[in-house]
Amino acid sequence: MNSLSATETPSTPAQFVDFSTSPSNYQHWRLNFEGPVATLIMDTKEDGGLRPGYKLKLNSYDLGVDIELHDAVQRIRFEHPEVRTVVLASAKNRVFCSGANIYMLGLSSHAWKVNFCKFTNETRNGIEDASRHSGLKFLAACNGTTAGGGYELALACDEIILIDDKSSAVSLPEVPLLGVLPGTGGLTRIIDKRRVRRDLADIFCTTPEGIQGQRAKDWRLVDAIVKPAQWNEYIQKRARELAAGSDRPSGEKGIELLPLERRIDDTGYHYKCVDAVLDREGRVVTITVRAPEAVGAKSLDEIKAAGCKWWPLQMARELDDAILSLRANELELGLWIVKTGGDPEAVFDIDRQLNQHKSDWFVREVVNMLRRTLARLDVSSRSIYAVIEEGSCFTGTLAELALAADRTYMLHIPDTPDATFIALSEMNFGPLETVEQHPRIVSRFHGEPEAIARVRAAAGRKIGAEEALELGLVTATPDDLDWADELRQAIESRLALSPDALTGLEANLRFAQPESMWSRVFGRLSAWQNWIFVRPNAVGEAGALKVYGTGNKAKFNRERV
Repeated sequence: MNSLSATETPSTPAQFVDFSTSPSNYQHWRLNFEGPVATLIMDTKEDGGLRPGYKLKLNSYDLGVDIELHDAVQRIRFEHPEVRTVVLASAKNRVFCSGANIYMLGLSSHAWKVNFCKFTNETRNGIEDASRHSGLKFLAACNGTTAGGGYELALACDEIILIDDKSSAVSLPEVPLLGVLPGTGGLTRIIDKRRVRRDLADIFCTTPEGIQGQRAKDWRLVDAIVKPAQWNEYIQKRARELAAGSDRPSGEKGIELLPLERRIDDTGYHYKCVDAVLDREGRVVTITVRAPEAVGAKSLDEIKAAGCKWWPLQMARELDDAILSLRANELELGLWIVKTGGDPEAVFDIDRQLNQHKSDWFVREVVNMLRRTLARLDVSSRSIYAVIEEGSCFTGTLAELALAADRTYMLHIPDTPDATFIALSEMNFGPLETVEQHPRIVSRFHGEPEAIARVRAAAGRKIGAEEALELGLVTATPDDLDWADELRQAIESRLALSPDALTGLEANLRFAQPESMWSRVFGRLSAWQNWIFVRPNAVGEAGALKVYGTGNKAKFNRERV
């Protein structure tokens, strides 16, 4: 394979969305480091929009701004283990962040708006994931206007500090000003996370000018209000107090996230461990994830020496990039067929390493990366079929790909029943949680102890087709005579269905009880926003989102449906 860096994308359309970047390419964020505290400073470049036609004024953001934010958080996690607190700050005077750029949303297609909201949600979830699993704490230093998506960014942090200057406020003005919902989890977080009382939340979300000062603190919208004279001192003091409670190491060397090696051409997206082959006529993508043929790094020192080339991290980064690229750039390829290959014993060995060294900061971050990457599958509006055939390696961590699929088809060869298998490890029973924050095995069997115990008893060995079907790990096991026809029929019948109906179906079926805040954001809030984004009250010629900034009033269809 001819290797290209992640930023090289020849043979791709001019509008190709590239999710790979690095600090040297940032236009909108600056990173400063001082001991255990990193300051992530937002300073959006007005003319730096990802697409033409709008200016990123008042620290408003588009997809490009959030791609940089995602990359910055990733690099803090891996490249700066000494960092324990991240302060999100603004370089603009009296403005923290005014949220998603309204003119960008008004110009965007429905698909662009929905994909934009999905990625921004995942980025906010990633901040909360870092707080929950990485020992990082996030502090939003809101030095001025904190509106809409800007307040949603603050909501993702552990603490929100608002400057008490008699004018700065926090707000979610989307409903009264734009006729849409806060698109990045704001409604869910003020109830689930901030525990704002419902009637107060109702007032807050319908008051376009927002809430400021002591009232914002009393309503639990912020954690503290600070006078301008004490602002800098307070932020630094509180950041170091939060850092004191972290278990992040202070004497470890970071792991550099080198550019991905990939080739993008008309046939697909090609990496070292991941290959996504496009069939545009058939509207199918075949994603093959390859396990190593041998375990190179044996000790913890060797694992760290391998760095971002250590297989589980390299594979996770490549798969993450492939998922994001497919979601943004290949909208009509509605079915993803997931396959695997490689040595199952190598995956078993690596999973044992992940479990054995789980207390080490770097291994912990690799597990965190695996979890977040797999969780992208849960919220991707694509049908997913896993196909287990001869030579497959759905083992341990890679078995999660089958468990994440909407259906799993496993070839059964009666004459050689051990030719195909699925195999589980300890990784399938704990750290690789879904967005519901439960292992996929638990979600699959709705938490039923007997079913989970039967599956757990089979962990550590190869499970053939008949047993896998009996245990409920696969959907169907056609024999070698019927395999090609059954798989073809399953694919053709899926592709004949309405893509919109499938998106709704999958989002309902993938999230089992009990729900988490994240699954509520994706399964409930995103579904309503998706609907609102096609309604004329929002995006019609006289809809609120379309006429914003023109001086004209929105004209609403007053029916409640």
